[in-house]
Amino acid sequence: MDDLLGKVALVTGGGSGIGRGAALALAAAGAHVVVADVDRDRAMSVADEASWRGTDCFGITLDVNDPHAYETARDVILRRLGRVDVVMNNVGVVAAGLPEEIPLAEWERVMSTNLLSIVRSNAVFLPLLLEQRSGHVVNTASATGLFQYEYERMPYSVSKAAVIALSEALALYLHPRHVGVTCLCPGPVATNIRQQVTFSGAPVRMHPPVKGMTPADPIAVGEMVVDAIRRDRFLVLTHPELHDLLVERAKDPEGFLAERIRSVEGG
Repeated sequence: MDDLLGKVALVTGGGSGIGRGAALALAAAGAHVVVADVDRDRAMSVADEASWRGTDCFGITLDVNDPHAYETARDVILRRLGRVDVVMNNVGVVAAGLPEEIPLAEWERVMSTNLLSIVRSNAVFLPLLLEQRSGHVVNTASATGLFQYEYERMPYSVSKAAVIALSEALALYLHPRHVGVTCLCPGPVATNIRQQVTFSGAPVRMHPPVKGMTPADPIAVGEMVVDAIRRDRFLVLTHPELHDLLVERAKDPEGFLAERIRSVEGG
C-alpha cells in the first residue's frame, strides 16, 4: 500500500502507547483513523489529537473480549467512512508471576485478549479486505514472542509467540490475495502497559531483552508501522539489537538458550 492518503484505518488499543503512536502516524500519512479502546475517554482524546492533522478521525469504545464488538465497530466504520483498509490489532495485557503461581484464569484472560481478539477481528474484517482485494493487517506481538529471556510473564510470552505464528500464516494466505500483513515485535517501549499487568503470588521483576535497552518512543514506533505498511514489510523490530539476537539464536539455538539460562541464574 504505497499511499495511505484517504485510506481508512482501525487501531485497537489506540487510546495510549503504541496504539496512540500508530493512530497519529497514520493520520499524519493522510489516513482516516478510527481509534478503538476499552476506555472511551482515551479513544476520544487520541482521535481529537489525530484529527488536527486534517483527516476524519473518531473514537469508539471496543472491548476485544466482547464477541459482538467487532461487528458493531465494522458497522459504525462502514456507515461513517464507507470502507476499511488497515486493521491494526494492538491490544495487549500481561499476567506476571512465577509459572506455578499464575492461575488458569489469568492464562485464559491473556490468551483471549492478546490472541483470540485477533481471531475475532479476522472473522469480521478479513472478508472486507478480501472482497476489495486490498488492505493491510498489522498485529502487535512482542520481542518476547520471538525468543525467551525471562519466565515471569509466561502467559504474555506464549500469547505473543502465537500472534507471530498467526501473522506468518496470515501472510501466506493473504499476500497472494493482495492484502498485506505486518507483525510488530517491539522491545521496550515507553507505554503504560504496566498498568495492564496483574501479578500473582510472590513479587517478580520484569526484564528487557538486553540489559540497558532504551525504551523506544511510541510515536517513532507508530512511524515504523506506517513505513512497513507502505513498503509491505512483514517483520518490524523496534531495536536493532533484536535482529542481532535473532541471528545469534538461529546460528546456535542450544547455545542461545543456555546463555539465557545462565543470565537468569546469575540475575
